[in-house]
Amino acid sequence: MQQYSQLKAMLAITKASLIAIFRSPQSVFFGIFFPIVLIVIFGALGGGGGLSVDVGIDSKSDTSNLIYASIKNSPLLNINDARQDTLEDLMNKGRLTALIQINKISGTDTYDVHLRSSSANQLQLPALQSILNGIISTLDKKIHPEQTSIATISVEEVQGREYKAIDFYLPGMIGFSLIGLAVFGVAFLFFNLRETLVLKRLYSSPINRLNIILGETLARVIFQMITVFVLILFGRFFYHFTLARGAITFIDMVIVSLIGLIVFMGVGFVISGVAKNQNIIPIYSNLFMFPQYFLSGSFFPTSILPKSIHWLIEALPLTALNDSLRKISFEGASIFDCWSQIGILLGWGVVIYFIAVKTFKWE
Repeated sequence: MQQYSQLKAMLAITKASLIAIFRSPQSVFFGIFFPIVLIVIFGALGGGGGLSVDVGIDSKSDTSNLIYASIKNSPLLNINDARQDTLEDLMNKGRLTALIQINKISGTDTYDVHLRSSSANQLQLPALQSILNGIISTLDKKIHPEQTSIATISVEEVQGREYKAIDFYLPGMIGFSLIGLAVFGVAFLFFNLRETLVLKRLYSSPINRLNIILGETLARVIFQMITVFVLILFGRFFYHFTLARGAITFIDMVIVSLIGLIVFMGVGFVISGVAKNQNIIPIYSNLFMFPQYFLSGSFFPTSILPKSIHWLIEALPLTALNDSLRKISFEGASIFDCWSQIGILLGWGVVIYFIAVKTFKWE
């Protein structure tokens, strides 16, 4: 008698589930079509930035004047106090809008506020100039309204990678797609399979339980990875999305996306286990997802949010996924350079799957 093949049984479940996903208009719409529509909209806007701007103070700057004090105290400017070489590196990677150098113009009472910015971050430079003009105008009115302005602004651009709106929005759309389909898809799937006694029937078949779950899970992983491929390639060919190291960057983004997907699917397992009825699933899912949509930098930079909650923002799994995808795609970072973000994702994964094992039900 031929031995029953657990692998073939698992692959059969995977194939059937994958076909069902592709035949589901809801899955295709929210997984692929809707993120692409958002990318097109944000790409057409071509803008970026937010209400606050990240800057650094050049080490050669005069810090004993009122202009420097006003810049340091401005709620619209996030001052990075790192060393000069670190600031230079951050500016070239587009993570600082500019380095500010304040020096008195020889033979005058006027200061030159010199901005050194990289082409990697030109989206927020006009906002920075507007903020500095406002600071200078306020000082002029207080100190000598009848005289020449206390300072002038000059701008120097150094060579760097061009930072486009798509470089910010596309990683956010990948995270948006992954968390939505992973949580909703897994939660509804396993709840319905349990309620319709499909899981119970499969459990009574020769295939073991682990392979049942693996088959269904693998189908969703394949579909979601196809989604990631489509979004990255769409952004690359239609909006020139930056892949700093080419194919290596593409592979690293896929690996990080896979880690994030597995973590988010764990939340779906937990919800399917604790939900008493189908109507409660959207409530539990949205309680987990919606705060992250608005706090994790999917649609706008987290720098515009209050500094008092940044510790919470950085601890969220979607923030970790978005930040790591942006570092890899634009800055050319490797997976190992994103160890802190991946560590956060893995930490969430351990906790979530511990709960999932405790709450999962077969019937």
